Amino acid sequence: MDKTERLISIIMILLKKDIVSTTEFAQLFNVSKRTILRDMETLSLSNIPIYAVSGVNGGYGIMDEYKVDKRLLSSSDLENILTALNGLEKILVSQEVEMTIKKIEAMVSPLSLKSSIQLSFYDWEGRSEILQILKICQEAILKRRLVSFEYIDKDGTTTNRIVEPDQLHFSETSWYLKGFCLSRMSYRTFKLSRINHLTMDEKTFDPRDYLVEQEREASYQPLLVTIRALISPSIKDQFIERYGRKSIENYSSEYLLATIKVPQNSTGYQFLASFGTNLKVVEPKTYVEDFRNYLNKMMDNYS
Repeated sequence: MDKTERLISIIMILLKKDIVSTTEFAQLFNVSKRTILRDMETLSLSNIPIYAVSGVNGGYGIMDEYKVDKRLLSSSDLENILTALNGLEKILVSQEVEMTIKKIEAMVSPLSLKSSIQLSFYDWEGRSEILQILKICQEAILKRRLVSFEYIDKDGTTTNRIVEPDQLHFSETSWYLKGFCLSRMSYRTFKLSRINHLTMDEKTFDPRDYLVEQEREASYQPLLVTIRALISPSIKDQFIERYGRKSIENYSSEYLLATIKVPQNSTGYQFLASFGTNLKVVEPKTYVEDFRNYLNKMMDNYS
């Protein structure tokens, strides 16, 4: 058993028992008492709340508030939670998440840590660059403190904003901050990668009726248009994942016909253009014309 397995096992034992002596641990793992003492120091430095009890019946214990009633969750439940957290760790990037993973690992047998499910996400370098912004936003939300920052919109226009932060939101590949913008007096969503010079103010704020504000924001969402497009079988799986199998029907030996909803703006055009020659929009004619104009402008950059 290596050191990592032994440390996890020590935590698991302490979660189940009140006090365990150094001698018991040394005999159980067939190591010296000095090794067990070093293990306890390692766990303490990792913020695991270990405490020592002196005397004849002394030993080591773990703080009660760290313990969880494992009867509420089965071993399978814990493994599933651990699988999800380990997969999302690259996205969630926070010490709190890392600590939660350690706690759940301590409740699962080391022999069953190898899950039958594996989640993988791109470990993009840019994601780590917004970690500081993410941490400040999290702290401001918890403390109900205003945040100030420069915001660059998609057209490159820079504005100064003061926001009552409400929620951090991760969508597909990007982090967003939702909150009430005092500069615009409305509930807004800000992409973290477009935020510069973020600071948390000393001034606090009282929570608003965000449900009403979010409904107002929803009314500004882009108009979705139903289109029909011929697609190559090679990209069928991507449409099934996003729109479901019912969105696709047979058309010819070369193409399938997909019926989907997309935004009638640059976001929708960029999505469709990402499929290159594997997709051709056929209806409605007005959308075909707008999409063609978008592609022509893109081609102008290379003429």
